[in-house]
Amino acid sequence: MKTLFDQVSFSFSRKVTNAYSTSFSVASRLLAASIRQDVYNIYGFVRLADEIVDSFQNYQQEILFEDFENQLYDALNRKISLNPVLNAFQHTYHKYNLDLETVKAFMHSMRMDLHKSQYNTEKEYHDYIYGSADVVGLMCLKVFVKGDAETYERLKDQAMKLGSAFQKVNFLRDLKADYDKLNRSYFPGVNLDELDENSKNRLIEEIESDFKEAFHGILHLPVEARLGVYTAYVYYLRLLKKLKKTPSVEIKHTRIRVANYEKIGLLAQSYMRYRLNIL
Repeated sequence: MKTLFDQVSFSFSRKVTNAYSTSFSVASRLLAASIRQDVYNIYGFVRLADEIVDSFQNYQQEILFEDFENQLYDALNRKISLNPVLNAFQHTYHKYNLDLETVKAFMHSMRMDLHKSQYNTEKEYHDYIYGSADVVGLMCLKVFVKGDAETYERLKDQAMKLGSAFQKVNFLRDLKADYDKLNRSYFPGVNLDELDENSKNRLIEEIESDFKEAFHGILHLPVEARLGVYTAYVYYLRLLKKLKKTPSVEIKHTRIRVANYEKIGLLAQSYMRYRLNIL
C-alpha cells in the first residue's frame, strides 16, 4: 500500500538531510515533530536539484535536470512518484498548499546554474537568490505556520530575508570553490582575483542587514518552529562573523568553517536562550 511507500520516501528525505548538512540536520531536529518531516521533505527536494547542477559534471546534467523536472511536475499532478524524494515533496506540497510559482522559481534558478556563470547586474543577482533561496524560505514558512494565510503574509518578507542571508553567506564561504570548480561568480562587480577588504566588507554589511530584518520574523514564528530556525540563524551568523574577521586574501583560498565544538556550544546557547525566553 502507498502508506508504506510514503514512509520509505520520508525516511529517504530525512537521510538526505542528515547526509548533506549536519548543521541543517541539527536545526531540523529542534523543530516540533509535527512539522519536522515536512521540512526534511522540502530539503530533500531542493538538495537533489542542487546536486544535479553542482556535482554531476561528468554526467549529462542537462538531460538529468530535464528528467528531474518532468518527474517533479508529474509528481505534483499525480500525487505520487517512484522517485522517493519527489514523492515525499509532493506530499508536503499538497498538505500545505505550497505555491506552484515558488517551485517554478526555484527550478528556474537551478536551471540557470547549468548555463550561467556570471551575475553582472543587481537584478540578475537578486533574481537568482529569490529563486534559489528566498522561495525555499517561503516553502518552509508555509509549514511553520501550518498553512495559516494571515501569519504567512505577515512573516513572508522576513522569511525571504533569512533565505537571502543564508544563501549569501554560502556564496561568500564558497567563493573559491564556486569560481575554481564551477566557474561561477554570483556577486555582481566582485572579481575573485581582485577581492579586497572594501569589497568583502560591503558584502558583509549587506548580509548583516538581511540577518537583522530576518531576526524580527524569527521572534514571531510559532513555537513549534522558533528554536530550530533560531539555531540555524545563530549558526550562520557565527559563520558570517568568522568571514568578517578573515582577511579577504584568505577567503579567496580557504573555505571558512564553524568547528564542531563551536556548533555544540551554539546549540547549547540557543537552547538556553530559548528556554529562558531571552531570544
